[in-house]
Amino acid sequence: MGIKKELGKQIKRMRTAKGYTQEELSEMVDISQRALSSIELGYNFATAETIDKLLKALDVTNEELFATNYLKETPVLLKMINRNIAEIGDNPEKLEIIYNLTKSLNRK
Repeated sequence: MGIKKELGKQIKRMRTAKGYTQEELSEMVDISQRALSSIELGYNFATAETIDKLLKALDVTNEELFATNYLKETPVLLKMINRNIAEIGDNPEKLEIIYNLTKSLNRK
């Protein structure tokens, strides 16, 4: 995956984690919603000025924004998650933690 796509996924992940819509974040960084969408989809790369504004709006550091090497495609992540769960086996405490974590992630 290229840097534009990785950075776009990271921006989208951070935006949704903050609870911002594309419209809200685009207003905060003074770009169009269409421009933000193109950045998030990896079609376009943000300018240095826009990146600086994104850092402020998302309240993250350069390191956090560009730390995209851990992002994986969904099928790969699911395989890794399932493998980790299988390794836990029948440990009720750890399974309870996983259950509560996944339940909390599903809340809106």
